Amino acid sequence: MTGDVRINRYLISDLCDELETYLTQHQVSEVYRAYLFSADAHAGQTRLSGEPYIYHPIAVAHILAQMHMDHKCLMAAILHDVIEDTGTGKAQLNQVFDQEIADLVDGVSKLTHLTFASKAEAQAENFQKMMLAMTQDIRVILIKLADRLHNMRTLGVMRPAKARRIARETIDIYIPIANRLGINNVRHELEELAMQAHWPWRHAILQKAVMKCSGNRPELVSNITEMITRRIQQEDLPGAVDGRKKRVYSTYRKMVVKRSRLIDLADVFAFRIIVDTVDACYRMLGAMHNLYRPMPGKFKDYIAIPKANGYQSLHTILFGPQGVPIELQIRTRDMHRVAEQGIAAHWHYKDEPGGSVTSDAAAEWLRNLLEVQKSSGDSMEFLEHVKIDLFPDEVYVFTPRGKIIVLPRGATIIDFAYAVHSDVGNQCVAARLDRQLAPLRTRLNNGQTLEILTKDDAKPNPAWLNFAITGKARATIRAYLKRLERQEAAELGRRLLGRELQEMGVSLDAISKAELQVMVSELGHADCDELLQQIGLGNRAARLVARLLVVPEKQDEETGLDSSQGSLVIKGSERMVVNFAKCCGPIPGDPIVSIFNPGRGMVVHHQSCPNLGDFRRQGKDWLDVQWADDVQGEFHTTIRIDVNNQRGMLATVAALIAEAGSNIEDVRSEERDGLSSSLRFTLVVKDRKHLATLFRWIRAIPNVLKVARLIG
Repeated sequence: MTGDVRINRYLISDLCDELETYLTQHQVSEVYRAYLFSADAHAGQTRLSGEPYIYHPIAVAHILAQMHMDHKCLMAAILHDVIEDTGTGKAQLNQVFDQEIADLVDGVSKLTHLTFASKAEAQAENFQKMMLAMTQDIRVILIKLADRLHNMRTLGVMRPAKARRIARETIDIYIPIANRLGINNVRHELEELAMQAHWPWRHAILQKAVMKCSGNRPELVSNITEMITRRIQQEDLPGAVDGRKKRVYSTYRKMVVKRSRLIDLADVFAFRIIVDTVDACYRMLGAMHNLYRPMPGKFKDYIAIPKANGYQSLHTILFGPQGVPIELQIRTRDMHRVAEQGIAAHWHYKDEPGGSVTSDAAAEWLRNLLEVQKSSGDSMEFLEHVKIDLFPDEVYVFTPRGKIIVLPRGATIIDFAYAVHSDVGNQCVAARLDRQLAPLRTRLNNGQTLEILTKDDAKPNPAWLNFAITGKARATIRAYLKRLERQEAAELGRRLLGRELQEMGVSLDAISKAELQVMVSELGHADCDELLQQIGLGNRAARLVARLLVVPEKQDEETGLDSSQGSLVIKGSERMVVNFAKCCGPIPGDPIVSIFNPGRGMVVHHQSCPNLGDFRRQGKDWLDVQWADDVQGEFHTTIRIDVNNQRGMLATVAALIAEAGSNIEDVRSEERDGLSSSLRFTLVVKDRKHLATLFRWIRAIPNVLKVARLIG
């Protein structure tokens, strides 16, 4: 493998010769100056292949030169490892070159000087840094993709285990990014190389089979090419036709996704026609449909409705000679360049009046990335959200005014609402799908028209996270819920602190802001709200904070929370920071007690819960609580119903529970002695009175033997 690397070595003289075909002499000289600096910085360093390290950045620059990237991007590519692998800092690059190049190199560099709790966290932090740098300058990701491509080309010198790990990372992260940005020439090569490294036997077997199938009928391929060329000449439409080589990875993915046999895919012949104008694309389509009969339902117009990555083309499948399926793509030369180079193709127009560095689709994705980053709590959450958006099996839906919104397949109405605008999503209350009201969890299909109904006082529902799939929707919902949790935690903390102070004969309102601020500063919090949040979440004991406010001598904060004579009132609306234990399912009217769980807040248990003994032995912080007179919300509880084995008993009981105004969350059935069974229901009820009514109704059903509530 080492010999192969050296045979493919690309020299700086080769790079300069290539750059002279589209850059000025001054720009080429600048690239060469970057090479001299990088070669000096990497002096004495070698790759695993044994060759001098400098050949790697030259090869990366060569990949970008083939995309005709600008000279500063090429300079950054040659310098891309000097911050990470040498003693060179960003400030030095800024001094020797300029701020733009220093920012590009810094964006590509990993966070090597920080300590992370795990390898996954380090990967997530590096990924977040790279993606955010990309939103500032798209060339960051282009350099990174070129760097990854050359590393994959030379992967053979790695240990098999490490090679598979790098290939897996390429499949999970870099191939989806290349696809999302439409850089298909890089994506296709990465796919083949990653499959060779990760599934070497599968790739070898499939490659041999595909080559065998492709060579089975060469005369048929030649005849189809000749027929298409002749029809192009007859229609007097300037265009070029070529057969598309089958790629092993794409064939493999189709076999997996469609669960097809190789023989079903290998007999499809693929051709591409390149024309001059959009009008010629549609005229050519008509000519081809006149030449061979089109297959029903297999035409896709990606010119009128481009893919999310900016790809445009007409796709159709025809019945060719002897009934052989023919895949046909028709596009203009500009569309073909974008199809191959994606976002890099738009870079050529950045200096033209009104030109844009990125396509509209890519620019929209980059804007969404910034919103997701602002809403995400940490790098791991950011990585989770972005990876969702990197697999673009799209659906195309329309706003009432005809604007196209592109979403991942499986997206729901709530994803659409957040795609329109974050505020629209947050205030969404209902939706009309093709003029009919539809649930927010409804999955969307191509071509549907969607209208979102909003209210100014509406708020996101935590249940939306169960069916929202886009990164933007999930990140925005989570960010709102975190803000709500902090607000509720602060309110609960205020009540807890006020209660403790009241027992000491002091009112919280009587304490001056200056005294509170001194306490906040001593405890290391930014402000009073943060202190109250920590009390509400159970991370600080309210009694100890109260003592510090009232008693001059500082108390030891490590001691537990003392039990108190008064009780805190539970209203049922504090759902973000007051949790109700699933083991015993307390409901309004039950005698209850609360335990502090740091980070989660209060966990309320039934006083008869058998698990309370374990908490006592663990020395948990206790708090006496009681229900308010007007408790809000619904609560879970579990009941067991013993019945005679009669046909339809489960349906009868379930129907009565629904009639009594209770929802069934879960049901399980267990046969006891052949004559009777136990039905276990997890229900949603309002309070003990509601549950008692339900019990009376159930006991009145014939063949019901016993009804009991399960606690613990």
